[in-house]
Amino acid sequence: MAGHSKFKNIMHRKGAQDKKRSSMFSKLSREITVAAKSGLPDPDMNPRLRLAVNAAKAQSMPKDNIQRAIDKAVGGDAENYEEIRYEGFGPGGVSLIVEALSDNRNRTATNVRTAFSKNGGNLGASGSVSHGFDRMGLIEYPGKAGDAETVFEAALEAGAEDVSSDEGHEIWTAQDALHEVAKALEPVLGEAETAKLAWRPQTMIVVDEATAASLLKLIDTLDDDDDVQTVWGNYEVPDDVMEKLG
Repeated sequence: MAGHSKFKNIMHRKGAQDKKRSSMFSKLSREITVAAKSGLPDPDMNPRLRLAVNAAKAQSMPKDNIQRAIDKAVGGDAENYEEIRYEGFGPGGVSLIVEALSDNRNRTATNVRTAFSKNGGNLGASGSVSHGFDRMGLIEYPGKAGDAETVFEAALEAGAEDVSSDEGHEIWTAQDALHEVAKALEPVLGEAETAKLAWRPQTMIVVDEATAASLLKLIDTLDDDDDVQTVWGNYEVPDDVMEKLG
């Protein structure tokens, strides 16, 4: 999920999510609730909640839904969600990291394991692939936020570590600088589409059409699970292959 094809790959993910907007809102609500429970229920005083709320707004989640998710945490009637990370290998030896928020570890583990096994992958042990990724902050803006030079200068001034611009802009930060950089960028570029901790692959695997088809099916299956929040991978799909797969 990097290089020239990254944003086409992201658009594939977003296209799939748009068809399941209610599921997407459910995932966003879950993150907001967990973030609100982890600190103060005020986005201005809770950096994680602020990022979660901004991500929800970027996906046009209604304000009432956002407030309801926060109120659940305040009212104490919210489920106790556990943050879980799964690691494994997809078709073509691609490394995948699956992040989940679950109120039932056994259910989530079974669903994730089944998704891997039925779609040409294998679920591995903790640490089996994460050593090939760097834990960093990721801030994403659409192309309309500004040209590459403008975004680069803004990111540099805000303290970012790396910037990649194509159809959109990726701004990478040190893990502990995410909130600070995201806040510093807002006056210049506006609210980001995404601002969260991410797993950045150290090396990429370019996949062919057959492998990409199986791999994207696996990722879609994982995305369909309400417990799964994000799937990270070290794959790159060439433009011509992505176009064939639609």
